[in-house]
Amino acid sequence: MAVTRQSIKGFHTNNAPKGAAERELPAGFLQFFAPLHHKFAARHRALVQARRAAHEQSLQGNKPTYLPPTAATREDWRIELPAWCADQRNQMTGPADDAELVVKMLNSGAPGVMLDLEDSTANEWDHQSLGVENILQALRGALTYQDAKRGGAVGIKPSNTVIWIRARGLHLHQGGLIEGELCSASLFDVARIVFAVEPAELKHPLAFYIPKSESAEEALLWRDILQSLAAARGWPKDYIKCMALVEAHPLAYQMEEFLYNLRDHILGLNLGRWDYMASLIHFNLDDPQWLLPDRNTIPHDVPFFQNLRQLLPETCHKHGALAIGGMTALYPSRQDPELNARALAVLQKDKKNEADSLMDGAWTGHPDQNQIALEQFPAPNQLHARRASAERHPDLRPVPASVGKRTLEGTGAAIRTVIRYRNGVLNGKGASLLDGYMEDLATDRIYRLMLSQRLEHSRVTPVVDDAGNQVIHTPELLSRLFDEELDKLIAQPPRGELGTAETLKEARRIAEAMVVNHEFDPS
Repeated sequence: MAVTRQSIKGFHTNNAPKGAAERELPAGFLQFFAPLHHKFAARHRALVQARRAAHEQSLQGNKPTYLPPTAATREDWRIELPAWCADQRNQMTGPADDAELVVKMLNSGAPGVMLDLEDSTANEWDHQSLGVENILQALRGALTYQDAKRGGAVGIKPSNTVIWIRARGLHLHQGGLIEGELCSASLFDVARIVFAVEPAELKHPLAFYIPKSESAEEALLWRDILQSLAAARGWPKDYIKCMALVEAHPLAYQMEEFLYNLRDHILGLNLGRWDYMASLIHFNLDDPQWLLPDRNTIPHDVPFFQNLRQLLPETCHKHGALAIGGMTALYPSRQDPELNARALAVLQKDKKNEADSLMDGAWTGHPDQNQIALEQFPAPNQLHARRASAERHPDLRPVPASVGKRTLEGTGAAIRTVIRYRNGVLNGKGASLLDGYMEDLATDRIYRLMLSQRLEHSRVTPVVDDAGNQVIHTPELLSRLFDEELDKLIAQPPRGELGTAETLKEARRIAEAMVVNHEFDPS
């Protein structure tokens, strides 16, 4: 069953409908954007190709590792952290195309809010356009939504909350802008915002989140993009600020160099741990010992997370930058007291661990999580905290031995999740609440990679059934399990499941094909 990325709705190249760019983009934008595209297109293509080469080398045994010493690691240099972002103990995150959620996040009291155009927003023209419009209105403090219970519009309350904007990553392309050419979705997203805002409208400089970077060299591209955009608007070259996610295994070895290359703009790094887990599997798909346990049996302090969770703050604090922890996936529920209590207890434990690892803050996805997250961090930031015996080059891919369980039940749960997630995408949702967990593209990648690992290596590293018997995972077994999980979902759809039996069938077809065809890039 051959499925190409172009046939997978929601995370393929985003093509603007014919005539939409001229019709819907602001007057003058394409003239603003085209020179930037031509300036950076070749570098963008070269960096994407370098990513592929690095991954191929890893699967041939040449694994990512630390770089030789450079000015970034030898010299004393500092990032000046502005007062407006000194407290980022909690950054609430969510899809930018959901105006109600955006307003509620901005009214939650969280010190930071990240409005997402990437993994939690469907990569389709209408959703992306709505997301950009919501972002622009939020930056101006003018965004509202209609609240049926209150019988009217609800807007954003004045606050010092920092608004961050996550653009799509360098791996994604945007079509339909310049005839015969694909453009960088990253450049397009950032340019749309920069073109449309005025500094006088903002309570702090424009601030972006850079996702999915894989090397320190990519930071140089981002530096030049941000400075070129600022020059095009007549702003100071360092006006646009950013944070960056560490979501790719190779970047974990180049964090200090990445910060150095973006030091005029960057204010901190964030451990995007779910995408990082996916990348860690992806770069170790050749290793039968690196078989991931069932995801929800992996402890939050598993060494492959914890070693990086301690290295990231050490690297950031050495140079005055913030270190932000990841998202807790288990979601609170106001309708289910037992689930709510469990979710908040997990949140507290998780954020306390991140605070103890000297992180300055973390991510959450629900307003009810804000206060508990804030309370786990002892001060607005921990920039002056350094670990006395910090290891300079810790092991960042310890084998997950004696951790969690590898079960047939876990395989079924992974299959059920990828079908349901893809069904959400087919119905316009980039993130979906599934069995108490808020799941986006990162979860989908983890589970697709986990299934591929089990097809490749379950003869060497056992996956067992309820009786403890080893179950060899074959394509035939996988297909049968996909059928079984699909039948269950159609016969008894979970509460709130979107779409129809037909979209579930299509989701099942796409999800299995992505596993079989090794479609694992974050797109």
